[in-house]
Amino acid sequence: MGNRLSKIATRTGDNGTTGLGDGSRTGKDSVRVHAIGEVDELNSHIGLLLCEDLPAALREELISIQHDLFDLGGELCIPGYTLITEPHVVRLDALLEKYNADLPPLKDFILPAGSRAAAQSHVCRTVCRRAERSIVGLGNSETINDKPRQYVNRLSDLLFVLSRVLNRHAGGSDVLWEKDRER
Repeated sequence: MGNRLSKIATRTGDNGTTGLGDGSRTGKDSVRVHAIGEVDELNSHIGLLLCEDLPAALREELISIQHDLFDLGGELCIPGYTLITEPHVVRLDALLEKYNADLPPLKDFILPAGSRAAAQSHVCRTVCRRAERSIVGLGNSETINDKPRQYVNRLSDLLFVLSRVLNRHAGGSDVLWEKDRER
């Protein structure tokens, strides 16, 4: 995967372009660069979530997801390259099943609130949805692998479920939306 950076300030991007992993250059405002940036931002928000009190197993799973997201960024950075595959998506499906198993069924909408960790998981979820929209946009303009889109779709669902799990881990529960709440 591309060259390792030994010098950060290269000045090659001063003209509004950036280098991709295959050596080509593209505009910093390209759909591809937006998608890469959204995935990078998501990974940073998950890093912030990892600063919270989390169950040990969940912490390790989130670290694995961070590595996946770095690979996903690499895949997006190298047109035609594949790093995210079916087993990545299947692993998220298994985590969804694992963490959703002990949660009560939802009967109402929930607010992105509760414990700090749960709220940060919701922030991760919304950034993940934005990354998904960017990846869909890239796929509408260029041919890309389907698995990155599927991966972020599952990941946003997992982050929603994890917000519920983290509220319970903190001793709380879901914060329900009150339809007829007096304002």
